[in-house]
Amino acid sequence: MKLSDFDFYLPPNLIAQYPLIQRDHSQLLVIPPDNRDFIKTEFYNLINYLLPGDVIVFNNSKVIKAKLILFKQDKKILCNLNKPISDDCWYGFARPARKLCEGDEFKFDDHKVVISKKLAMGEVEIQFILNNISVFEFLEQYGHLPLPQYIKRDTVDISDEHRYQTIYHHVPGSVAAPTAGLHFTDELLAQIKDKSIETAFVTLHVGAGTFLPVKTENILEHKMHAEYYHIDPITAQIINNAKAEKRRIVAVGTTTVRTLESSTINGIVNHGYGETNIFITPGFQFQIVDLLISNFHLPKSTLLMLVSAFAGYDKIRASYQYAINEKMRFFSYGDASLLYLNKFY
Repeated sequence: MKLSDFDFYLPPNLIAQYPLIQRDHSQLLVIPPDNRDFIKTEFYNLINYLLPGDVIVFNNSKVIKAKLILFKQDKKILCNLNKPISDDCWYGFARPARKLCEGDEFKFDDHKVVISKKLAMGEVEIQFILNNISVFEFLEQYGHLPLPQYIKRDTVDISDEHRYQTIYHHVPGSVAAPTAGLHFTDELLAQIKDKSIETAFVTLHVGAGTFLPVKTENILEHKMHAEYYHIDPITAQIINNAKAEKRRIVAVGTTTVRTLESSTINGIVNHGYGETNIFITPGFQFQIVDLLISNFHLPKSTLLMLVSAFAGYDKIRASYQYAINEKMRFFSYGDASLLYLNKFY
């Protein structure tokens, strides 16, 4: 398929700039697996579409304050960290990168940030020289929350510190939120437990590469970014037991899908640590996930290609047009959809 196959016009006013006051009051578009009509409801009604025995899998990664503001000769340079190379060295994307030179140093009190290498497409290698604190502690003190560029605000609102995180975040490392999980509340999680639905957690640290555009018309020529993931033995066992018993696996977000499907061999989820650069496009054979909860994604994005592979290209095209007609909210702070795996129904 071609990149242009995944393009569509999205009215700018449908790009959510702020979260709703209540997380689970966002809208949910249920996209049935057959020719039935779409169902628009509220996210707190998700429980009505889950069955006892289902396993719902979440990504428990925590968003870090990964945006650094650097000043060189009174010029402001934004640097969004992407992923670690070592304990004190990270890759990042600088804007404008042309203002930086290898060896540039930036002081933050008694700490130092050094541009150790310039790479292609605005990417840089950053060395942290810190005084008795970790990089995560440094970022918590000096970094800024990395809201996506399509959120057109001059400043981060104080509510973003809480709302651009899932309520179950646990492992620091993401530089963008796994946004499908932003809709969940403690009350909804309690309802899930009361309905005898199992919960499990994986970790995939979302990198800045998730926002990189696809630039090749032949989508198979696109080089996918790699992201760190971890699946613990208990999670793998829960999922494998459910698959053996033909119970449904519900993935919260595309990051969870990528984690599970990239760690699976012959229908078995393997536990452990790793990096995945899996690129899921139409024709991909899913082995684990049966249902997917996902926000609405950008035109021409790899995430739109993933959901098209999952639910069917024509179904996604129609559902996105429906969402636009109904003035649903798009992207990170927007509304959600519930997708059924196309090949199983």
